[in-house]
Amino acid sequence: MTNLKTPESQDIIVVGASGDLARRKLLPALYNLWRADLLPPEGRIIGMARTPLDTSGLRDLAHTAVKQYSRTGIDEDTWDQFAGKLSFTRLEDKAFDKVEASRPNRIIYLAVPPGAVESVVSGVHKAGLVEGSRLIIEKPFGEDYESAQELNGLLHKYFPEDQLFRIDHYLGKETVQNILVFRFGNAIFERVWNRDAISHIEITVAESIGMEGRASFYEGVGATRDILQNHVLQMLAMMTMEPPPSFSAEAIRDEKAKLLRAVRPMRPDETVFGQYTEGTVSNEHVPGYRDEPGVKKTSETETFVAARLYIDNWRWAGVPIFLRTGKRLPSRSTEIEVEFKAVPLHYFPLEGGEPEPNHLTLRIQPEEEIGIAFLAKEPGPEMDVKNVEMDFSYDEAFKIEPAEAYERLIHDVMLGDHTLFVREDAVDLAWKVVDPILKAPPETCEYPAGTWGPPEAEALIAPARWHLR
Repeated sequence: MTNLKTPESQDIIVVGASGDLARRKLLPALYNLWRADLLPPEGRIIGMARTPLDTSGLRDLAHTAVKQYSRTGIDEDTWDQFAGKLSFTRLEDKAFDKVEASRPNRIIYLAVPPGAVESVVSGVHKAGLVEGSRLIIEKPFGEDYESAQELNGLLHKYFPEDQLFRIDHYLGKETVQNILVFRFGNAIFERVWNRDAISHIEITVAESIGMEGRASFYEGVGATRDILQNHVLQMLAMMTMEPPPSFSAEAIRDEKAKLLRAVRPMRPDETVFGQYTEGTVSNEHVPGYRDEPGVKKTSETETFVAARLYIDNWRWAGVPIFLRTGKRLPSRSTEIEVEFKAVPLHYFPLEGGEPEPNHLTLRIQPEEEIGIAFLAKEPGPEMDVKNVEMDFSYDEAFKIEPAEAYERLIHDVMLGDHTLFVREDAVDLAWKVVDPILKAPPETCEYPAGTWGPPEAEALIAPARWHLR
């Protein structure tokens, strides 16, 4: 995050400062921004929570969080300066009345469950703090199309759209942002970015972990709402949207919304739901989903979803898009795979079969890389060929560690930049895509933990195969 502007003076209010998100992500991100001189030189960081803390308690909590989760580690001298900015206010009636409007601008980060949003925004309004406030809202943005509209109506009761920042942390990842540069800064790819050259696209978000204490939340959400409706569809929009007329925030968000309007709603007969049973992940035996603490023994909640969908526009008509996400898969990995159509004639067959089509891979995590696979001749007198891959690695190319996604996104909010945030219409459109499978879900299949999901997911993509397998 070099060459970025230091924001103007403003306060940062974290509502839910004692929660898991604040400890793991937000407090370490704010510390790293301070360390990089990317926080305002003047301005407080005010933690709010229902937890019975005080300022000293918040500072202790934050010190432990930064020491454990900060990507830069902790420097005690820097910490002492940062800690001086921290204060705590108990989240209760009229809590925001205690926040003096000593500065004209502030961020209010809602790291709270959806049910707590109304009381918080109402409190901000009653305290007269709406003007000058930028409100950050964490997903889930509702639980279906109707509830998303209700949530947006509630937010707009107090805040105009230009003061709302719906955060999807995947959009803060360097490789996701690089999709725009990769597509619109390199003519050789844009010329083949269409139905004429591309066979299909895959997006996989794989997690090896199970519930990690989140079963009570996950039981009412499932993989579709947790990952596919937001992270996956946002990445799909960036991969397939039309070139914007400019790189302004609204021009980019207009094209993403236009793309989502063209996505055909998902169908139950083109969707696979799965739920993991006991198995082995990373050489460790793990229980099945129904044996996780807090999960009903009769639960049908999907921990895996795979789907085939289509984009009904001129560029992508007829190109299948395969989406997949799940818990307790063999590894933690997020990849976007673009497979190009095979050559018309195979002059150079591989021993034992046909060569694989050319494909492009964008690896989002754990490594941030881009790979291109193609056919090449092996050294020697014979015309022997082999599938090879060229890789670009962020670590190797730039020799710096990318900033954590929340650092980039919080900094953008301080500058008022909406580019990487989700607009109201995009939220509604994404829910319209997935609503049919939420209202009429397919039967939930079982898959052993440590595998790539149920066999039905392989049948869904056949005769092709998932790249990650």
